Parts: sequence; C-alpha cells; structure tokens
Amino acid sequence: MDRSSMLTEPTGAALSQLAEQAWARFGGQSTLLFEGQQYTNAELGAWSRRLGTGLRAAGVCPGDRVIVCMANCPEVLVAYHAIWRIGAVVTPVLFLLSEDELRHVLVDSGAVLALTTPEFLAKVVAAASGLDVRVAVTGPASGDILSLDELADGPESPLAPRDPADMAALLYTGGTTGRAKGVVLSHDALSFSAWSITLAGTEQQDSVALVPLPLAHVYGLMVSAMGLHAVHPGRVVLMRWFEPSAWLRLVEQERVQTGAVVPTMLRLLLDQPLEDRDLSSLRRLGSGSAPLPRDVHAEWARRVPNVEITEGYGCTETGALATCTPPGAYRIGSVGPAAPGVELRIELPDGSDAPTGADGEVCVRSPSLMTGYWHAADAGTERGAVHDGWFHTGDVGRLDEDGYLYVVDRLKDVIIRGGFNVYPRDVEEVFMEHPDVANCAVVGRRDPEHGEEVVAYVQLKAGATASAAALREFGRAHLSAVKYPREVYLLEELPLTSVGKLDRKALRARTRA
Repeated sequence: MDRSSMLTEPTGAALSQLAEQAWARFGGQSTLLFEGQQYTNAELGAWSRRLGTGLRAAGVCPGDRVIVCMANCPEVLVAYHAIWRIGAVVTPVLFLLSEDELRHVLVDSGAVLALTTPEFLAKVVAAASGLDVRVAVTGPASGDILSLDELADGPESPLAPRDPADMAALLYTGGTTGRAKGVVLSHDALSFSAWSITLAGTEQQDSVALVPLPLAHVYGLMVSAMGLHAVHPGRVVLMRWFEPSAWLRLVEQERVQTGAVVPTMLRLLLDQPLEDRDLSSLRRLGSGSAPLPRDVHAEWARRVPNVEITEGYGCTETGALATCTPPGAYRIGSVGPAAPGVELRIELPDGSDAPTGADGEVCVRSPSLMTGYWHAADAGTERGAVHDGWFHTGDVGRLDEDGYLYVVDRLKDVIIRGGFNVYPRDVEEVFMEHPDVANCAVVGRRDPEHGEEVVAYVQLKAGATASAAALREFGRAHLSAVKYPREVYLLEELPLTSVGKLDRKALRARTRA
C-alpha cells in the first residue's frame, strides 16, 4: 500500500484538530517515557485539555504569545498542545539564553505568559521584571508565580476554532543584521513538516526513538507534531538534556532503535567505551543542525558498523525541513535529497539556476516555509527572506545528478557551536556595550569538540585598560553559555576591507594561524 495514502493530509487543519484525531486513534498506546514514567496518548491529551482551561483562566486569549522556557520534560509537549488548543501561539525559548536575551524575546513578542521549570524560574522572573507578563512554573509556586500543576487541575477545555494559516509558533533566531528576530510559522507549515518527515520513512512504524535535543528548537516543535501524522506512532524516550553515559544507558535499557543528534553529541559519545555497551537495538541516527565531519562519520562506521548515520538539512525559516536522507541511501558529505513535497534550487549571483554540480545559494520552496518575520514589514527586501515563493538560505551548496544536496559553505557569518547558531553581530553588540571597547569582531574557529568555537577580537578605546580575561568574563555574564567567546584577543586596530567593513576573512586567517 502507498504509505502516503495512510497518512493524515499534510495541510488543511489546525494542529489542535490533528491532535484530537491522533488521540482518538492511538489513545491507549504508550507514547512517551521520561525518567522512568510512562505516558499514553490519552493521558497526554487529557492533560493538555485541562491545562488549556487553566491557561484561559490565566488570561491567555487566541493569538496571544506564550513563552515556553523549560528543560525537556512532558510538560513542554503538554504546554505546546494546550496553547494550540486555546488558539494561542507557542513561543519556545532555549533555556541557555541569558537574562538580557530572554527579555528581548519577552518584549518583542509581546508575550502575556511565560512557562518555566524551577531551575530557570529566577532568570525568567528577572527577565520579566517590569513587564506585563505573568510567570508559571512546574511544581509548587508562591507569591505572584502561578503553578502549572494547579493550572492543569481542572475541567477539560473546548477546542478553539483556528484557521490552518494562522500563526502557530513564533521562534526567535539570531541575525547578522541585529538582535534575534521572530520567525512566524503557521499550523499548516508545522503540520507539513511533520507529514513530510513521516512520509519520508526516516522513522519506521512502532520505533523507539531517543530525543536528547531541546524541544525549544523548531525540531522540537516538529517532533511534537510528528505523531499527529503517524500510521502507527512509535515511542519517544525523552531526555531532560543530553549526557553521554545516560544516553547510552537509555539505548540499552529501552532498546532504542533510532534518534536525532548533533555532531557534537556524536563526538562526545565517541569518547565513551562504546564497545562495552549493548547497542544492538540501535539501527539509525539522524544528524543535523551542523555539518557532520567526515572523521566523525568514519569513526562511527568503524566502531558501531550496524548503526547508520545520515544527515538532513533545514532551518527555522523552512520549518526545520528541507532535505532528509531515506534509510539506506546516505551519501558521504551530502545532507540528502529534498524531503517529500519540498523543492530545491541552486541560484547563481545573477539569479539564474546553477547547472548540476555547480556551487550557488541554496533556495527552498515548500508549504513549510515561514509566513514571514515578526515585526518586519520590510523583511522581503533582505537576503534570507522569501522571494517569489523561494526562501534564500544564505548557504552555498550544489546538487548532484540525483538531486542530493551538498552544503559547502555559508554566505552568512553564522558560527555553529555544538549544533547551535551563534550570530557574530549578537555577540559584538554586547561587547560594544562595555565602556572600554571601541570595536569588536567575532569569528569562528574550528573546534574538535564543538564543531566551531567563538573567538572575539577587540579594539580598546584610547587609554582603556580592560584585559582580555576581564572582557571574556563580561561576555560570560551577558551572553548565553553557547554564545560567549572562550577566546578574546586585543588588537590595536581591527582589519578593515577597502570599503571600510570589518575584514572577517583576515581575522579567520589569523585565527587559523
């Protein structure tokens, strides 16, 4: 039977409607394992309905943005579906963000409520200080803080009508031209991404998948929606956060068959005694968020030959999806062909299509594309926006004769550290706030553990005495753990190009020297 005929239609319904259909089909099946606790679809569905009632009582209305800043836990997925159920907008925030970065998201999104877990409560409360934003935390709460448990301790909420084209999620991604900006994704866009990856057959029916990646990523949103389109949904083993020995232990205990990782995780796993672990159930791992180094792939193939590692490609603006590699069809160095329903083209500088094998800018067209950038009426004039239905990624790549994509470089200056995007301008703007700094330039350096490391070059003001160590600590205090530079170098002058712009190429060469 054609697998596509067995799947829910990719578009035409809000995520909350699709969730109701999925819970009706698979209600009694165990779908989630978290820290020893099993949850069925029916339990998660009822939990989401009750939380929806609590969110309404807390003042959340259709179209309102709700921040979700949590470590991985079942409450993240429940919150997503409860928010969608009442017609509000999920706004995920990675818990690694600094207080300053979180406050920017709170202000820019106009969020009315922020949901968090106890370990991040102090940061969320501080970031929301003075704003008209309520805060709710899992577990007990006191004072003005709401309890997420109490919000979910009531009757089940009705389903709010929502158009599939309405905004379902607002995700913040950094930019080379300023602070993080919101990417608007519709119900249809997220539904299509989940449908496409399911149709691609990258996860087989009834599989056991291990998820260590933050659910605050666009990938996490896709994971939360994938079961809505499954023929026979598998079971997800969710980790609060990644830890190599715990990851291996869960593979053994739960007979994990598949999962998603980033290259940094693979490197850390290779540091473990893999030969002493029972990985016989594991058959496939998908690597994404950053290029997979060939040496990492080769070592995995040598040490765990029965585990296939493949790559995919996408970004927030494409709903996490652009390419994926079908099982058994991996080509070294490639991120795979276009996912089902997705179109790829390689564009030359003059706007024409590149011939097969030639390098150019990777462009993507699909129903999963963003609606646009939040608060950016002129976004269509900038590179990286959607033009004539095509999203220009800013990445350089080429297509082979079979349509497999090879990403060879980036037009953008983004640094990918441990699978997370670090945008130089974000870091530079923070350093420019230091009273002793006249100028700053940030570049990436290859790093065997994290893929790339963040390096800052700083030019001090005349008479200033700040040391490189002091500036590094300043960065640590004002930037997230992913972004702050571990290396800071002082220069008398930063190199400039002939038109007066920072010469990052010269700095990268200096960094490699």
